[in-house]
Amino acid sequence: MSDVQAPLPQGAGYGVVVGLGVTFALGMIWVTKAMKKSFNEDNNSTETFMVANRSVGTGLTSAVVIASWLYSTALLAASSLTYRYGVALGVWWGASASTMICLMAYLCIEAKRKAPNAHTMLEIIKGRYGSSVHILWIFLALMNNALTFSSMLLGASTAITSLTGMNITASTYLLPLGVAVYTYFGGLRATFLTDYVHTFIIMIVLVWFTTKVIVSKEIGSIGALYDAVVQAGIDRPVAGNYKGSYLTMRSEESIYFGILHVVTNFGVVIMDTGFWQKGFSADVAAAVPGYILGGIASFSVPWAFGTIVGLAALALEKAPSWPTYPNPMSSEEVGATLVLPYVAQAVAGKGGAAAILLVIFMSCTSIASAQMIATSSIISFDIYGTYVNKKPTDKELIRWSHIGVVFTSLFISSLATAFHRGGVDMTWTLYMMGNLINPGIFPTMFALLWKRQTKTAAIVSPIFGMACGLSVWFGTAYHYFGEITIKTTGATMPCLFGCITSFAVPLPTTVAISLLWPAEFDWNVFATEIKRVRSEHGTALHDQEERESYFTPERVKYMKRMSRLAAGWATATILGHVLLWPVPMFGAKMTFSKGFFIAWIVISLIWLWLTLLVSNFYPLIDGGANQIWTVVRGRKGTKGTTEYQTDSGNSTPPTEQFNATPKEC
Repeated sequence: MSDVQAPLPQGAGYGVVVGLGVTFALGMIWVTKAMKKSFNEDNNSTETFMVANRSVGTGLTSAVVIASWLYSTALLAASSLTYRYGVALGVWWGASASTMICLMAYLCIEAKRKAPNAHTMLEIIKGRYGSSVHILWIFLALMNNALTFSSMLLGASTAITSLTGMNITASTYLLPLGVAVYTYFGGLRATFLTDYVHTFIIMIVLVWFTTKVIVSKEIGSIGALYDAVVQAGIDRPVAGNYKGSYLTMRSEESIYFGILHVVTNFGVVIMDTGFWQKGFSADVAAAVPGYILGGIASFSVPWAFGTIVGLAALALEKAPSWPTYPNPMSSEEVGATLVLPYVAQAVAGKGGAAAILLVIFMSCTSIASAQMIATSSIISFDIYGTYVNKKPTDKELIRWSHIGVVFTSLFISSLATAFHRGGVDMTWTLYMMGNLINPGIFPTMFALLWKRQTKTAAIVSPIFGMACGLSVWFGTAYHYFGEITIKTTGATMPCLFGCITSFAVPLPTTVAISLLWPAEFDWNVFATEIKRVRSEHGTALHDQEERESYFTPERVKYMKRMSRLAAGWATATILGHVLLWPVPMFGAKMTFSKGFFIAWIVISLIWLWLTLLVSNFYPLIDGGANQIWTVVRGRKGTKGTTEYQTDSGNSTPPTEQFNATPKEC
């Protein structure tokens, strides 16, 4: 890499990573205690710690869904890849964020229809297929969380080091530390609250920064940015882009990446128990609108922010304020996703660097909290509570959840450090992870959606899919480059072919096995066998009474209607964001005119502002302001849930939360 002087002192890095981490930890501990006082939210209850009592409203659900895609990975890598390949990249990245979230809306409401007491996705797997498949899914889910978390932490630590000169190993270990503290004490409710606070700050900075880049003296306007990018395409044409231009949707590398990333992100979401837990924690009436609203809003961040920052880097490289001036960035710097930190330094100096440092910290810690809860829930609920202590108490499950939080923090930091020391950067992990996490996508969805998938099919299809994917990945790398190394296995084509194979092979495999040796599953098993964890001081109705209190005719009718809505939205989003928008523009063989480019940027900025409104202000309108005021004043409140509408349009009373008997693991 170039010897670029960090714009901020090491003290700034340690101040943000340690100081803000401790501040948030102390703040969330106070909020957790205040929530317990005001709303009886007991973080020592498994139902609160793991699924927030299944009472989260639409506004907060949509905000945390947006937060779930505010990965430092997305902010850093979308900018770097746009710098490499041009405007098409932002659209493809946005599509890889929105489509699977809208699909999760459908999966979440189906889970509430069939397994309303579930705490983790793995609990559903065990309830249907038994221990052997459950153990396999524990491995698949933990691997997904480890790769996703370590990739995000690796990119964030590298960026923080470039901004402050902070030791990268210290950054890697200290970033999750404060998160571990407030997650330890607060559980999923603390995760939701910190997600909201972090997202509030991040979105304000993103809106400010995109505007700052465009109006900076080095660029000046959207039209001037267009002129600079046109010249960059002439000076350094992009191989595989139409006429070598950065301003075309006909970009071979972008469409390759788009396919790879869309497919991989289906695995990232569906195999991440954290996304399922957010759905379980949402109120029945909040799950579908919260996920759909959050999914559509999340499209704007990689599209608007990634496009503006990535293209601005092309314009700024010739300016004296550019950190590597008069040289362009090296491939190592681009691979380490340093485009965003360099743009921040160029257009806003130390202030810009500080703002981006704050954003990276916020996005990293927000995702880290969700990943810790997800991993700790597997350790406590699916390992300890299933195979170590088959009749755990609420207190024992919480203790092992706490152990899981601490273990996750240390293990992921060590894994990210190992990647760094081994010469692996975030781009490599971003491209390759689908080879390992995609094989579980279809078998997991079918476990909830298709009653005819058999246990044998659920075992064979992901193992066979992974074996085929890895074979194609390594074989393609050797075919193209004659060797298998970190560099060759991180190249686009080997990762693309391997990820598609891992994704596609399990589908015909599980369908064929299930049809050849047929069996049907009774969905009622989920409702009768998967039970809530009851606090030692709680009360419970008889099982039959519990089911009757939940599956009222009005609620059943409502959930069916929302299931159809979610399926329609998922289909429309996949068709629109993946097929009807970028694909026809790829085939059009055109470069953007100045007027078209200006409209493109303006629309993306409007979408970004709408995302700001959804993430920052809708939760306040949706009951959040009253709850915040109640907590601040220290008064007693009531646990409210979102109301839902029947087909007749009449509002029913708030959905009742029913208790269950102690879980028999």
